[in-house]
Amino acid sequence: MRCLGIDYGTKRVGLSYGDEIGVATPLPALLGLTESERMEALATLIQKRRITTLVVGWPLNMDDSAGPKAIEAQRFAERLHQRFSLPVHLVDERLTSSEAESTIPKQNRRDLRASGRVDSRAATLILQDYLNQHLDLPPVVEDI
Repeated sequence: MRCLGIDYGTKRVGLSYGDEIGVATPLPALLGLTESERMEALATLIQKRRITTLVVGWPLNMDDSAGPKAIEAQRFAERLHQRFSLPVHLVDERLTSSEAESTIPKQNRRDLRASGRVDSRAATLILQDYLNQHLDLPPVVEDI
């Protein structure tokens, strides 16, 4: 299993990679590309890393309803499936961007957000959730 985690956005697309080892790692985000350029960049990445599964963040509302952004992510996931004929899984991504951003000092957030690093951190959290659920990994426990 070789997974590509995707935090979809119209300006930036955060990316991460994970496999059967069960650890998601961030990849450089796709920045400022047209839809067709994004698909070509994803095609190259999918081929290079021999991706077998795509995992897309699904930004549901806090009441579990699907707002405009969630519907946009669903449509993107459908386009991915049609283009690459790979399984595409939608994973609830509520609060992943804010969680990813919370580890960054406030004075650096604007620059890191523009660079796509926050988006790729969010994609990493999304993919890690998927890997934890599908590989039956034990929860991480910190030593006290």
